[in-house]
Amino acid sequence: MSEDAMNRHTHSHSHQDAPSPQPSVVTAATEPEQVATPVAAPTKRDWSNLYTPIAIVVAGIFVAGGLMVGLSHGGTGATAGTAPAGAQAAAPSVNIKDVKTDGESYIGNANAPVVMAFWSDYQCPYCRAFEVGGIPQITTPAAFPDIVKNYVDTGKLKVVFKDYQFLGQNSIDDGEYARAIWTLYPQQYFAWREAMYNQQPEENSLSEAANKSHVEKVTSSITGINLQAVEANIAKNKATYDAAMQADEAEGASFGIQGTPGFIIGTTLIAGAEPLATFTAAIDAQLK
Repeated sequence: MSEDAMNRHTHSHSHQDAPSPQPSVVTAATEPEQVATPVAAPTKRDWSNLYTPIAIVVAGIFVAGGLMVGLSHGGTGATAGTAPAGAQAAAPSVNIKDVKTDGESYIGNANAPVVMAFWSDYQCPYCRAFEVGGIPQITTPAAFPDIVKNYVDTGKLKVVFKDYQFLGQNSIDDGEYARAIWTLYPQQYFAWREAMYNQQPEENSLSEAANKSHVEKVTSSITGINLQAVEANIAKNKATYDAAMQADEAEGASFGIQGTPGFIIGTTLIAGAEPLATFTAAIDAQLK
Protein backbone atom coordinates (compact mmCIF):
# COMPACT_ATOMS: atom_id res chain seq x y z
CA MET A 1 0.00 0.00 0.00
CA SER A 2 1.38 3.43 -0.96
CA GLU A 3 2.28 6.11 1.57
CA ASP A 4 -0.52 8.24 0.09
CA ALA A 5 -3.13 5.62 0.95
CA MET A 6 -1.78 5.47 4.52
CA ASN A 7 -2.24 9.14 5.47
CA ARG A 8 -5.75 9.99 4.40
CA HIS A 9 -9.23 8.49 4.36
CA THR A 10 -10.38 8.03 0.77
CA HIS A 11 -13.73 7.53 -0.89
CA SER A 12 -12.77 3.88 -1.46
CA HIS A 13 -12.38 3.60 2.35
CA SER A 14 -8.74 2.41 2.04
CA HIS A 15 -6.97 3.72 4.61
CA GLN A 16 1.45 12.96 -0.49
CA ASP A 17 6.33 15.72 0.11
CA ALA A 18 7.96 19.01 -0.89
CA PRO A 19 5.74 21.13 -3.22
CA SER A 20 6.15 20.68 -6.97
CA PRO A 21 6.29 23.62 -9.42
CA GLN A 22 3.01 25.53 -9.28
CA PRO A 23 0.33 24.31 -9.43
CA SER A 24 1.58 21.46 -7.26
CA VAL A 25 0.26 18.33 -5.66
CA VAL A 26 1.89 16.51 -2.78
CA THR A 27 1.94 12.82 -3.77
CA ALA A 28 3.79 9.61 -3.02
CA ALA A 29 6.13 7.92 -5.51
CA THR A 30 5.39 4.47 -6.86
CA GLU A 31 7.84 1.63 -7.55
CA PRO A 32 8.60 0.66 -11.17
CA GLU A 33 6.76 -2.36 -12.46
CA GLN A 34 8.87 -5.52 -12.72
CA VAL A 35 8.48 -7.65 -15.89
CA ALA A 36 9.72 -11.26 -16.02
CA THR A 37 11.95 -12.33 -18.94
CA PRO A 38 10.60 -15.44 -20.74
CA VAL A 39 12.85 -18.53 -20.94
CA ALA A 40 13.55 -19.99 -24.39
CA ALA A 41 12.32 -23.52 -25.14
CA PRO A 42 15.17 -26.11 -25.29
CA THR A 43 13.93 -27.87 -28.47
CA LYS A 44 12.06 -26.97 -31.60
CA ARG A 45 8.50 -28.14 -31.55
CA ASP A 46 5.29 -26.97 -33.19
CA TRP A 47 3.43 -25.06 -30.47
CA SER A 48 1.25 -23.02 -32.85
CA ASN A 49 -1.92 -24.72 -31.71
CA LEU A 50 -1.28 -23.43 -28.15
CA TYR A 51 -0.48 -19.77 -29.00
CA THR A 52 -4.01 -18.45 -28.67
CA PRO A 53 -4.81 -20.08 -25.29
CA ILE A 54 -1.45 -18.96 -23.84
CA ALA A 55 -1.95 -15.40 -25.09
CA ILE A 56 -5.34 -15.30 -23.38
CA VAL A 57 -3.87 -16.50 -20.08
CA VAL A 58 -0.97 -13.98 -20.22
CA ALA A 59 -3.32 -11.13 -21.04
CA GLY A 60 -5.51 -12.13 -18.10
CA ILE A 61 -2.52 -12.07 -15.76
CA PHE A 62 -1.56 -8.54 -16.84
CA VAL A 63 -5.13 -7.27 -16.49
CA ALA A 64 -5.44 -8.77 -13.01
CA GLY A 65 -2.07 -7.28 -12.03
CA GLY A 66 -3.19 -3.86 -13.18
CA LEU A 67 -6.33 -4.10 -11.11
CA MET A 68 -4.37 -5.08 -8.00
CA VAL A 69 -2.01 -2.12 -8.41
CA GLY A 70 -4.93 0.26 -8.81
CA LEU A 71 -6.76 -1.06 -5.78
CA SER A 72 -3.64 -0.95 -3.61
CA HIS A 73 -3.40 2.79 -4.26
CA GLY A 74 -6.93 3.55 -3.14
CA GLY A 75 -8.58 3.68 -6.56
CA THR A 76 -8.29 6.25 -9.29
CA GLY A 77 -8.04 10.02 -9.00
CA ALA A 78 -5.65 12.94 -9.30
CA THR A 79 -3.72 12.04 -6.16
CA ALA A 80 -3.84 8.24 -6.21
CA GLY A 81 -3.12 5.39 -8.60
CA THR A 82 -0.23 4.60 -10.93
CA ALA A 83 0.63 6.52 -14.10
CA PRO A 84 1.71 4.58 -17.20
CA ALA A 85 5.47 4.18 -17.68
CA GLY A 86 6.99 7.38 -19.04
CA ALA A 87 3.79 9.37 -18.46
CA GLN A 88 3.37 12.31 -16.08
CA ALA A 89 -0.05 12.52 -14.43
CA ALA A 90 -1.58 15.96 -14.92
CA ALA A 91 -1.70 17.88 -11.61
CA PRO A 92 -5.07 19.41 -10.80
CA SER A 93 -4.94 23.18 -11.04
CA VAL A 94 -5.73 24.69 -7.64
CA ASN A 95 -5.65 28.19 -6.21
CA ILE A 96 -6.86 29.24 -2.78
CA LYS A 97 -8.40 32.30 -4.45
CA ASP A 98 -10.91 29.96 -6.11
CA VAL A 99 -12.02 28.37 -2.83
CA LYS A 100 -15.22 29.66 -1.23
CA THR A 101 -14.20 31.02 2.18
CA ASP A 102 -16.92 33.58 2.93
CA GLY A 103 -19.29 32.39 5.64
CA GLU A 104 -17.17 29.36 6.54
CA SER A 105 -15.87 28.64 10.04
CA TYR A 106 -12.25 29.67 10.57
CA ILE A 107 -9.52 30.47 13.08
CA GLY A 108 -6.92 33.22 12.85
CA ASN A 109 -6.76 36.79 11.62
CA ALA A 110 -9.58 37.35 9.13
CA ASN A 111 -7.13 39.34 6.98
CA ALA A 112 -4.09 37.08 7.39
CA PRO A 113 -1.70 37.09 4.41
CA VAL A 114 -2.01 33.33 3.89
CA VAL A 115 -5.16 31.18 3.86
CA MET A 116 -5.33 27.41 4.23
CA ALA A 117 -8.54 25.60 3.31
CA PHE A 118 -8.94 22.40 5.33
CA TRP A 119 -11.48 19.69 4.34
CA SER A 120 -12.26 17.17 7.09
CA ASP A 121 -14.70 14.61 8.49
CA TYR A 122 -15.32 14.32 12.24
CA GLN A 123 -15.34 10.50 12.01
CA CYS A 124 -12.01 10.34 10.14
CA PRO A 125 -9.09 9.00 12.22
CA TYR A 126 -6.55 10.65 9.90
CA CYS A 127 -8.16 14.04 10.57
CA ARG A 128 -7.75 13.39 14.28
CA ALA A 129 -4.14 12.29 13.74
CA PHE A 130 -3.38 15.56 11.93
CA GLU A 131 -5.30 17.84 14.26
CA VAL A 132 -4.68 16.48 17.77
CA GLY A 133 -2.93 13.10 17.43
CA GLY A 134 -3.71 10.13 19.62
CA ILE A 135 -4.05 7.38 16.98
CA PRO A 136 -1.42 4.73 17.84
CA GLN A 137 -1.45 3.20 14.35
CA ILE A 138 -0.69 6.59 12.72
CA THR A 139 2.85 7.48 13.72
CA THR A 140 3.21 10.85 11.94
CA PRO A 141 3.09 13.51 14.71
CA ALA A 142 0.11 15.85 14.72
CA ALA A 143 1.10 18.86 12.61
CA PHE A 144 -1.83 21.18 13.36
CA PRO A 145 -0.81 22.30 16.89
CA ASP A 146 2.48 23.67 15.55
CA ILE A 147 0.75 25.26 12.57
CA VAL A 148 -1.60 27.06 14.96
CA LYS A 149 1.23 28.12 17.28
CA ASN A 150 3.67 29.28 14.60
CA TYR A 151 1.35 30.74 11.98
CA VAL A 152 -2.24 31.23 13.22
CA ASP A 153 -1.39 32.72 16.62
CA THR A 154 1.20 35.04 15.03
CA GLY A 155 -1.34 36.45 12.54
CA LYS A 156 0.27 34.91 9.45
CA LEU A 157 -2.34 32.26 8.62
CA LYS A 158 -6.11 31.95 8.48
CA VAL A 159 -7.44 28.38 8.52
CA VAL A 160 -10.83 27.94 6.87
CA PHE A 161 -12.65 24.73 7.78
CA LYS A 162 -14.53 22.95 5.01
CA ASP A 163 -16.86 19.96 5.31
CA TYR A 164 -16.15 16.61 3.67
CA GLN A 165 -18.58 14.55 5.73
CA PHE A 166 -18.59 11.36 3.64
CA LEU A 167 -18.26 8.55 6.19
CA GLY A 168 -21.95 8.07 6.93
CA GLN A 169 -24.85 9.61 8.82
CA ASN A 170 -22.81 10.13 11.99
CA SER A 171 -20.45 12.38 10.02
CA ILE A 172 -23.39 14.41 8.72
CA ASP A 173 -24.89 14.74 12.21
CA ASP A 174 -21.52 15.91 13.58
CA GLY A 175 -21.28 18.46 10.78
CA GLU A 176 -24.72 19.87 11.58
CA TYR A 177 -23.68 20.48 15.20
CA ALA A 178 -20.48 22.14 14.00
CA ARG A 179 -22.35 24.55 11.75
CA ALA A 180 -24.90 25.41 14.44
CA ILE A 181 -22.12 26.08 16.96
CA TRP A 182 -20.28 28.31 14.49
CA THR A 183 -23.52 30.21 13.86
CA LEU A 184 -24.36 30.69 17.55
CA TYR A 185 -21.02 30.51 19.36
CA PRO A 186 -18.13 31.26 16.98
CA GLN A 187 -15.77 32.00 19.89
CA GLN A 188 -16.33 28.50 21.27
CA TYR A 189 -16.22 26.70 17.93
CA PHE A 190 -12.53 25.76 17.93
CA ALA A 191 -12.62 24.48 21.52
CA TRP A 192 -15.62 22.34 20.58
CA ARG A 193 -13.87 21.07 17.44
CA GLU A 194 -10.74 20.06 19.35
CA ALA A 195 -12.88 18.31 21.98
CA MET A 196 -14.68 16.37 19.25
CA TYR A 197 -11.38 15.06 17.87
CA ASN A 198 -9.83 14.40 21.27
CA GLN A 199 -12.88 12.35 22.22
CA GLN A 200 -13.44 10.80 18.78
CA PRO A 201 -14.77 7.22 19.01
CA GLU A 202 -13.55 4.56 16.63
CA GLU A 203 -14.82 5.34 13.13
CA ASN A 204 -18.57 4.73 12.91
CA SER A 205 -18.43 2.42 15.93
CA LEU A 206 -21.54 4.06 17.42
CA SER A 207 -25.14 3.80 16.34
CA GLU A 208 -26.76 7.05 15.23
CA ALA A 209 -28.50 7.38 18.58
CA ALA A 210 -25.32 6.66 20.53
CA ASN A 211 -23.34 9.09 18.38
CA LYS A 212 -25.91 11.82 19.01
CA SER A 213 -25.59 11.24 22.75
CA HIS A 214 -21.81 11.45 22.40
CA VAL A 215 -21.99 14.78 20.51
CA GLU A 216 -24.45 16.16 23.06
CA LYS A 217 -22.03 15.23 25.86
CA VAL A 218 -19.09 16.91 24.12
CA THR A 219 -21.18 20.00 23.34
CA SER A 220 -22.43 20.30 26.92
CA SER A 221 -18.83 20.15 28.19
CA ILE A 222 -17.80 23.38 26.46
CA THR A 223 -18.29 26.47 28.63
CA GLY A 224 -20.53 29.06 27.00
CA ILE A 225 -22.47 26.70 24.73
CA ASN A 226 -26.15 25.98 25.36
CA LEU A 227 -27.02 22.52 24.03
CA GLN A 228 -30.75 23.22 23.71
CA ALA A 229 -30.06 26.36 21.64
CA VAL A 230 -27.73 24.39 19.37
CA GLU A 231 -30.27 21.65 18.77
CA ALA A 232 -33.06 24.15 18.13
CA ASN A 233 -30.81 25.85 15.57
CA ILE A 234 -30.14 22.51 13.83
CA ALA A 235 -33.86 21.71 13.68
CA LYS A 236 -34.50 25.08 12.04
CA ASN A 237 -31.57 25.00 9.59
CA LYS A 238 -30.94 21.32 8.92
CA ALA A 239 -31.71 21.47 5.19
CA THR A 240 -29.51 24.56 4.77
CA TYR A 241 -26.62 22.99 6.68
CA ASP A 242 -26.86 19.71 4.76
CA ALA A 243 -26.84 21.53 1.42
CA ALA A 244 -23.80 23.58 2.51
CA MET A 245 -21.90 20.43 3.52
CA GLN A 246 -22.69 18.79 0.19
CA ALA A 247 -21.46 21.93 -1.61
CA ASP A 248 -18.19 21.87 0.37
CA GLU A 249 -17.57 18.23 -0.54
CA ALA A 250 -18.36 18.83 -4.22
CA GLU A 251 -16.04 21.86 -4.24
CA GLY A 252 -13.22 19.83 -2.72
CA ALA A 253 -13.71 17.05 -5.25
CA SER A 254 -13.54 19.62 -8.07
CA PHE A 255 -10.01 20.52 -6.86
CA GLY A 256 -8.89 16.89 -6.79
CA ILE A 257 -9.55 16.14 -3.11
CA GLN A 258 -10.51 12.47 -2.90
CA GLY A 259 -10.74 12.01 0.87
CA THR A 260 -9.84 13.47 4.25
CA PRO A 261 -7.96 15.38 5.37
CA GLY A 262 -7.33 17.58 2.33
CA PHE A 263 -5.79 21.06 2.09
CA ILE A 264 -5.16 23.91 -0.32
CA ILE A 265 -2.49 26.51 0.47
CA GLY A 266 -1.82 28.99 -2.33
CA THR A 267 -1.53 26.80 -5.42
CA THR A 268 -0.51 23.67 -3.52
CA LEU A 269 -2.84 20.73 -2.87
CA ILE A 270 -1.91 18.54 0.09
CA ALA A 271 -3.76 15.23 0.31
CA GLY A 272 -3.41 13.54 3.67
CA ALA A 273 -2.08 13.94 7.22
CA GLU A 274 1.39 14.93 6.03
CA PRO A 275 4.31 15.85 8.31
CA LEU A 276 4.65 19.43 9.57
CA ALA A 277 7.48 20.20 7.10
CA THR A 278 5.11 19.75 4.15
CA PHE A 279 2.80 22.44 5.48
CA THR A 280 5.53 24.87 6.57
CA ALA A 281 7.07 24.70 3.09
CA ALA A 282 3.75 25.54 1.45
CA ILE A 283 2.93 28.35 3.93
CA ASP A 284 6.43 29.88 3.87
CA ALA A 285 6.33 29.95 0.07
CA GLN A 286 3.22 32.14 0.28
CA LEU A 287 4.79 34.47 2.85
CA LYS A 288 7.76 35.34 0.59
